[in-house]
Amino acid sequence: MIRPGSPGDVDALASLEDAAFGADAWSPTQVAGELDGPTRHVVVAEDDGVVVGYASLMVVGDTADVARIAVVPQQRRTGVGRRLLSALLGESERRGAERVLLEVASDNVAAIGLYEAGGFAAIATRPHYYRSGADAVVMERRVAPRRDG
Repeated sequence: MIRPGSPGDVDALASLEDAAFGADAWSPTQVAGELDGPTRHVVVAEDDGVVVGYASLMVVGDTADVARIAVVPQQRRTGVGRRLLSALLGESERRGAERVLLEVASDNVAAIGLYEAGGFAAIATRPHYYRSGADAVVMERRVAPRRDG
């Protein structure tokens, strides 16, 4: 099940951060910041009431940025990441974004595959962006924003 994130999710999401990102994990304060504010949107994936993934989006003007997608290791390659990404793309469209951007480590082949399957294409590289020394691949996907009226 995919549902909106809430302040009560901070501890579970911070634990997920540690499992998914290690040294690059966000602190509980950073996670809480993603759950607050009109430009932010967080979705949480649950399996039998247990948090197994989450994703965070920021939308400003006509541009959305995927800030984070994290899935617990034992749930990877089961469609959780795809469903989280789909939820973020739907929210981007609802908020009128015309494009969605994200950054992914160049050595994260599985994530790059997920994003390419979701319609993203590489547009730039940021050398030595991550603590590990990996480059960041900047990816973009165009969306058709919803036009009311």
